[in-house]
Amino acid sequence: MGDDQSNHEEEPLLSDDERHAISMLVDLFERRASVNFYEGEPLKALSTLAYSDVYPLQISAATAFSEISERDTRPVSREALEPILHLLQAKHINVQHGASAALGNLAVNMENKLLIVRMGGLKPLIRQMLSPNIDAQINSVGCITNLATAEENKMHIANSGALLPLTHLARSSDVRVQRNAAGALLNMTHSAEHRQQLIRAGVVPVLVGLLGSEDSELQYYATTALSNIAVDASGRRLLWETQPVLVEALLRFVETSTIKVQCQAILTLRNLASDDQYQTLIVGKGGLDVLLPLLQSAYEPLVISVSACLRNLSIHPHNEEPILSSGVLPSLVALITQSGSEEAQCHVVSALRNLVANNETDKTEFAESGIFEQMRAVLADPNTSEAVLGEAVATLSVFVLDDALWVHVLEGGFLELLIPLTRADSYELQCNACAVISTFASKGAEASDRLVAVWDKPDGGLQSYLASFLAVDVGLEPMLRSVALWTVSLMLESDSPALIRLVVSHPSIVPSIEKIASMGAAASDADARNSAYTVADAQRNSQAYASDTYDPEDADENDDDVYNRIEALAQDIVSLVHTLEF
Repeated sequence: MGDDQSNHEEEPLLSDDERHAISMLVDLFERRASVNFYEGEPLKALSTLAYSDVYPLQISAATAFSEISERDTRPVSREALEPILHLLQAKHINVQHGASAALGNLAVNMENKLLIVRMGGLKPLIRQMLSPNIDAQINSVGCITNLATAEENKMHIANSGALLPLTHLARSSDVRVQRNAAGALLNMTHSAEHRQQLIRAGVVPVLVGLLGSEDSELQYYATTALSNIAVDASGRRLLWETQPVLVEALLRFVETSTIKVQCQAILTLRNLASDDQYQTLIVGKGGLDVLLPLLQSAYEPLVISVSACLRNLSIHPHNEEPILSSGVLPSLVALITQSGSEEAQCHVVSALRNLVANNETDKTEFAESGIFEQMRAVLADPNTSEAVLGEAVATLSVFVLDDALWVHVLEGGFLELLIPLTRADSYELQCNACAVISTFASKGAEASDRLVAVWDKPDGGLQSYLASFLAVDVGLEPMLRSVALWTVSLMLESDSPALIRLVVSHPSIVPSIEKIASMGAAASDADARNSAYTVADAQRNSQAYASDTYDPEDADENDDDVYNRIEALAQDIVSLVHTLEF
């Protein structure tokens, strides 16, 4: 009897409210699938346990919240989060990591992520993160990883003092802690400001160290975070100066790791290859031997990653010879039309443009590669995206400047495909299409027959493009009007009587040029002058236009300087017309 009395006295004394809450929760958990525990009487019962001074009731509440939130991650109210945050600050570690597990589960929902941070959830999570208890570290860091996917939260996390302990925990001996910490660090690398804060916290050597892990998830988190850091010039400079083994480690992943890590390692190399020293280092370390065979992969994301990396590697003139010597040109040319990815098409076409621009010797290999047939197929396909069209026409604008290749563009039937693109919605696409036509006009008699052939077809032909771009009653970006004027000037100097006759006898081309030439004399009428142009500084500053008529120094001109230059060119054309005999 004495023993029974002693045992009874050691049991915690429960209030009536606590007993009632326990009884209610036992019943509710029997039918938990149909109960919303985040409001009303169920929440009141859980809160009663959470705010109790009795440890078994606290641990029961924390465990209940953890289990409920595993299957129910709906948006919750402040009233539902308050007892969980209270439990997070309990003196017992088991209660704490039950509460942090619940918060981590709820934090998969965007509304909950924001509310947890707004209610002060970061501070106790960071305190738990500093605990020597592994389970506490796993749960708290996992929760912060989820919270860090919300843009609004990232500033609060960065300013909360969490970055240093996260960096430290990424070196944990427990791979679960490492994964969560590396995931949180990765989520913080998506903005330039936070990347700089991470660098100051010493994250770079930690991430590079994780590349040596055998765990593929850690490899993925580390390579992705390093890829984001390499977006910034300052990040690439730091990597170059402090991490000499980085390129070799990434190339090993390309050869040996999972396909997810392979893709990310290649994209990291792509970002590093934004700088010329990395462009030559990657090739010098045998990168082409590792990367180029993957262009034949059936896995599209891998082809995209490799083509993106090759695009940057091909920028450096010293890489042109090893790339072409690898025998990859036929594969690149085939991918222009065979790739099912718009992104890969853009990268491949851009890489080919770089290789041609850097090649100062024999262009026979390009001419015989089938590149012009493939490019024509892309331009002729009505389903080709504007992005791919833009890259293709920009590439043609480089090809036509080459003495050995321009004739292939001329004879390949590209003029008929470029004329409709002068009316494209994309300014860069318009500029580059006009640039190619203007460059043909600069070839004089060699190209005049083709220009005559497309004078009135397709889509109204060359004459329609020139007439519409020169009409002063239609507002037009000054660069486009300047290109049209320059094209007319070159045609009039072509020594082709047939072409000159078409220009001069056109009912509106020369009259429109005369109006442009006289606008300067009426410059006091600013409204009339300005209405002839649609000025867009961002467009004028674009260097998409690739022919001789574009001077980057013109980007600093004010509007009047631009108009005066255009009007001076128009005046020169009018004078030229008066001297012509044909």
